Amino acid sequence: MSAFENPSDTVIHDILANPKTIAVVGCSPDPDRDSHTIAALLKAKGHRIIPVNPTSKEILGERCYASVRDIPEKIDMVDVFRRPEFVDSIADDAIAVGAKILWLQLDVINEPAAAKAQNAGITVVMDRCPAIEYRRLF
Repeated sequence: MSAFENPSDTVIHDILANPKTIAVVGCSPDPDRDSHTIAALLKAKGHRIIPVNPTSKEILGERCYASVRDIPEKIDMVDVFRRPEFVDSIADDAIAVGAKILWLQLDVINEPAAAKAQNAGITVVMDRCPAIEYRRLF
């Protein structure tokens, strides 16, 4: 039995309703990839997105960074499109930059990393997609 529980619908609604600066880790330049589509959706909803992809210079008109720690501005949320085994170091990055939210996309499940982030005071949403949550809650 999992000890992890996602935040309430009210909290998820508030996360998505209020503009944030979001580092999209694993953002792809390929418009057919979910990470690209979701980053575009978040941008269209008024969030500032910052792609994190060490192999790209720019995605969706935004400069890319190699890691969350390389971003020179305050990050509110880290949205993760990487395999679960990479989430531990991404959670460390989110803690290091003072992010308030760590959002792990569908099928990105890493309970130890989620617990570490929660213990550092970060709100964690795991195994959820913002597009689905927008449709469900708005």
